This record gives sequence, structure tokens and C-alpha cells, in this order.
Amino acid sequence: MNSVLDFPLLVFVIAFSAFWCSTWAGVSLRRNKRLPEGGIREDFNTILVSTLTLNGLIIGFSFSMAIERYDQRKIYEEAEANAIGTEYVRAGLLPADDAAKVRSLLSSYLDQRILFYRSRDVQELRVINARTAQLQADMWGAVRDPGVAQQTPIVGLAVAGMNDVLNSQGYTQAAWWNRIPVGAWILMAAIALVGNLMVGFGAEKIKLGSILLLVLPFVLSVSFLLIADIDSPRGGLIRVVPQNLVSLAESLRAPARMAAPASSAQ
Repeated sequence: MNSVLDFPLLVFVIAFSAFWCSTWAGVSLRRNKRLPEGGIREDFNTILVSTLTLNGLIIGFSFSMAIERYDQRKIYEEAEANAIGTEYVRAGLLPADDAAKVRSLLSSYLDQRILFYRSRDVQELRVINARTAQLQADMWGAVRDPGVAQQTPIVGLAVAGMNDVLNSQGYTQAAWWNRIPVGAWILMAAIALVGNLMVGFGAEKIKLGSILLLVLPFVLSVSFLLIADIDSPRGGLIRVVPQNLVSLAESLRAPARMAAPASSAQ
């Protein structure tokens, strides 16, 4: 089930509306009770600056967390491509029939992994995951049988390579599930709401309709939008492109395309 955090534009709309309402509430409170000049006013300004600074730090940490998780997803995509490509080569160590079967399964598996990265539809993703699980079982069976029949170090390389392929998919899935905790979002939003409330309350010379009161809610909302976009593996515009997997798929199909004209010429 998709959450609100998987739709960055919706996060922006909700955040901007909430922050603007918080600022408006601060302005309304200011009408009923004004801050006296002097020590209380200075203390209020100190608290306001501290609140906005803390909010900026938390946004910065959250942005760093999102970037780190995005980079991790990219690294595991590269690792998947390397594992599949290596196993495709090691399959040649198996008997001819087993090697052909393993390579055929790996090609189909590679296509499913590319679809996994590109798909945004929940129902389609369930089908992809089901096909991936079935192909994993078939691939393991394809290397297990010759591995049991011929327990040699050479065949063991093919078995170990298939193990790396299966593990790489698990690491990728774990990285895609590794998101910024909801508690961090709640804390970040709560401090932002308090900050906007204090800005509205302390801006005595700014009218409610002034565009200046929109600056902080807009900037904070854009920050939330960017963090949500980077942190969401499938939502928004910033996503991991399976360029390594696509490149591998093209390189595996290239020999087949070259062999087809040669066969026609004969």
C-alpha cells in the first residue's frame, strides 16, 4: 500500500497548507496579544532563531539520510548487474545443456529485474515479484543438480555465482525498504509548524496578506518535497535508473543479434 510519502507533490501541498495555516494562526494570536518590547521580545527572538535553526538542522540531516539511501540503491543496482553478468559467464563451466538452461533463465531474470526498477504500478510489481521468486527457484535448481552430480571446484564456482545473484536481489530489496522513519518526518513537521507559528506571531509589522509570510512555508515545503522525492524509490522524478542492468541486457543480446545474420547467410 502506497503512503503519502510516496507522492512528493502531495507532500508539498499538504506541507505548504499546514505551514501557511500555522503562520496564519500565529498572526491571529498576535492580534489578541502583542509582545511587549524589551527583554521578553529579545527572549522570543532568541527562541524563534533557535527553533528555525533546529528545524534547518533536522531538514539537513533528513536530506543527508535520503541521499545516503538513494546512493545505496544505486550501488546495489550495480552489484546486481555484476552478479548476473558474472554468473552468466560462469554458467559455461556447467555441462552444455545445464549451461544453456541457466543462461536462458538468467536472461529472463534480468528482464524482470529491469522491470522491477522501472515499474510504478503496485499490481504489476506484485506480478514481477512473483515471477522473480519463481525464476530464482528455477535458477537455483538449474545449478544445484549439476553441482550435486559433479562436486568439483569448477562447478562450485557456478553454484557460488548463483548464490551471489540471489543475495544481490535480497540486498536490493532491503535497500528499497530502508526509508526515512516516519517518526523523523513527524518531528521535522512538528518543529516546522512551531517555527511558522512563531514567525507569524512575531511579525508585527507584516500584514496577513503579505507575500513575505509565504516565504518560510514555501521554502520548507520545497525542502519536504525534495526529501520525499529522493527518499521514495518509485515516486517523484528522482529515481534509480537501471542503467547497468540495461547495459548488461544489451551486451547479452548482442551476440545473438550478430549470430542471426550469420545463420541467414549460410
